[in-house]
Formats: sequence, C-alpha cells, structure tokens
Amino acid sequence: MNKISREEINHGIIPNHIAIIMDGNGRWARDRRLPRFAGHNEGINSVREIVRICGEIGVKYLTLYTFSNENWSRPNKEVSAIMNLLMKTISKEISNLHKNNVRFNAIGDLNSLPKNSFQDIKCGIEKTKENTGLNLTLALSYGGRQELLSAIKSIIQKVTSELIKLDDINEDEIMNELYTKNMPDPDLLIRTGGEKRISNFLLWQIAYTELYMTDTFWPDFREDSLLKSILDFQHRQRRFGKTGDQVS
Repeated sequence: MNKISREEINHGIIPNHIAIIMDGNGRWARDRRLPRFAGHNEGINSVREIVRICGEIGVKYLTLYTFSNENWSRPNKEVSAIMNLLMKTISKEISNLHKNNVRFNAIGDLNSLPKNSFQDIKCGIEKTKENTGLNLTLALSYGGRQELLSAIKSIIQKVTSELIKLDDINEDEIMNELYTKNMPDPDLLIRTGGEKRISNFLLWQIAYTELYMTDTFWPDFREDSLLKSILDFQHRQRRFGKTGDQVS
C-alpha cells in the first residue's frame, strides 16, 4: 500500500480521541536478536513521533496503554528496566511537551508506582495543566476491571453515606467515578503487534469505539501507520445503535 499523505486524511473527520495499545516491543527486539529492553527503548521513539503527529493533525486526546496491572507479573528485571526507562523519559520529555502546549496526564493505580515515579508524574501533570493543545494520557498500572471495581466501591460508599440514592445511579454517575471522567470516550482504538484482543483496556469507555488492529510492532509504528489507521477510521460508518439509513 502506498504511503498516506496528510492531505488525504484532511478530507475526513479526524478522531477526537485515539487510544493505543502499544504492543510488540519484545517481539520487535527478538526478531533482531536484541534484548527485550531494546524494543522498549525503540518504542519510546514511536511515542515521540505519534504524540507529535497527533498534535499537528488536530487530535485532541491521545491515551497510551503504557503499563498494565498485569505487567507487574513480568520478570523483576524487566519491570525494573521498564520503570526506569519510563520515568527517565517522562522527566526528559515534560519540558518538550510543555513547550509544544501538550497537557500531560496519567490514569491507573498510580499509588502502586515507585514513590519517585509518582512524584515525577505529579510534577509533570502540574507543569502542563494549563496547556490547551493535545491531551496526552498515559495509562500506568492500569486495568479496566480494576477501574470499574474502584468506581463501584465509590458509588456504594456514597449510597451507604446517603450522599446519593440507589435510584440516582446511572451511566453518568458511573462515568464520574472513572479515571477518565474528564475525557471523552475514544473514537479509535489502535492495537499494534498483531494480537486481536482488548487486554483489559478502557472496558467501559470503548463501547462504541472503532477498533483497528495492525501486525506492525509498536517500534515500527510511525506517521504512515497512524495515518493509515485514521484513513481506515474515516471509511467506517459509526451508527451508535442506529441503522445505516439513519446516520447517512
């Protein structure tokens, strides 16, 4: 397939919110007979490029599945290397994000992160909170089931404390208890690396999200790959439960 130009996607709707499951770092490294860490390291370059491109083409929200709850079960050496790389990158990139008017955020069980990492993230959020460009969110120590369980517990506490009544519980009440309460639902979910599953990511939020799965490993996912996914999105008809005639 020929490369996609930005002019081609400018004729269609740019997704307001793109979420990405960044998969394939380890396999990318294995195919090159490199240590797994080399794949994570190269994946950072893809993050930089995709963040930049999203800001330039008008995407308003970009959410990256960076480290899941389940990832804590990986070998300690790999987890430690990922955490060190992640925090080093965040500390290094925050100034550039701020310079480019990017608003940085993180969602997940952030209290489970190493103390220094948590503080670096808080500083990054505080520094960029007034920015008005791309909203970049990293999902860290995140799990969709965990998020829903936390929301349910919070709502039960409100009911038992008589802050709300049982009949007051609706979709809006649940959404207000999610990590993503200040964000719109994703329009497009991209998964790299060839797997075809959601992996416990944004389970509530992707009810009507368009899914795009690609065999491209994350370290190889750059501008052309992103533009192809957006062009594919633009050729779909989003019905939200209606018929094709109703939305055409």
